[in-house]
Amino acid sequence: MSRVPVKKTYKLYLGGAFPRSESGRTYEAEEHNIAQASRKDLRDAVRVARGATGKWAGMTAYNRGQVLYRVAEMMEARGAEFAEWTDKLAQVLGGANPVAGPYFNFTMPEPTGVVGIVAPGEPALLGLVSRLAPVLAGGNTAVVVASETHPRAAIELAEVLATSDVPGGVVNILTGRRDELAPHLASHLDVDALDLDRGDAELERAAAENVKRVVLGRGDVQSPYEISSFLELKTVWHPMGQ
Repeated sequence: MSRVPVKKTYKLYLGGAFPRSESGRTYEAEEHNIAQASRKDLRDAVRVARGATGKWAGMTAYNRGQVLYRVAEMMEARGAEFAEWTDKLAQVLGGANPVAGPYFNFTMPEPTGVVGIVAPGEPALLGLVSRLAPVLAGGNTAVVVASETHPRAAIELAEVLATSDVPGGVVNILTGRRDELAPHLASHLDVDALDLDRGDAELERAAAENVKRVVLGRGDVQSPYEISSFLELKTVWHPMGQ
């Protein structure tokens, strides 16, 4: 007697766990059943990402680099992209500023906060990692809308993250219909920045209505300056001691 094949249903990745969509919906992609996230799932992901921001941003850049390097080791590829930038941020993007007066003036990079990422359709894994690495290296948390047609790469990345030292909630991955999720991500008031492909004027307009920073994906660029798109530069004045 032959067995009837049963397709596995892949779930979402929220807060370090793998829940089903609250809607119970699925869709078929890459010969598998994939959870179809709802708008409520997206709102939950943003809430979880906001809650995880303090812990992740509070780590030193060096420690974040160690965590991300471990993630890359587990993926057995692209180790440098995740880890080499992080401990150089303060030196490259910040520093002491010359001022006239009895003050020290310093510029220090700080995370923007919660970043929404609309992953490119292809290349599924490379495209997602290239977008996610600078966001995480800068101390931000992320809500990702995975590739609708090639979601398994994002799911496999979620399985790596779940067994790594990345705190739960730092990365949250939603699979489902891009046209349903991406506009809601762009208009969500508790998302601070949006990373998306060029040419999507509708999403750019939705983000502009709530003064959200929009970063247009520039491909596989490996530079500390990629991280600066997701950082705020804070200037601090301090009086000189006698």
